[in-house]
Amino acid sequence: MLRTISIGTSVLVQGTFVCSLPNGLIRVRVGKRFFTGRPVSRAA
Repeated sequence: MLRTISIGTSVLVQGTFVCSLPNGLIRVRVGKRFFTGRPVSRAA
């Protein structure tokens, strides 16, 4: 499932959902790289 995360104030990353962390952040994979950030709200 594709998820979008926010890293910092102006960087968004969209990738395949990997896991959610205990502190509320989620991890996504883009190719061979992993990114961790705050989930972006889904549009209605």
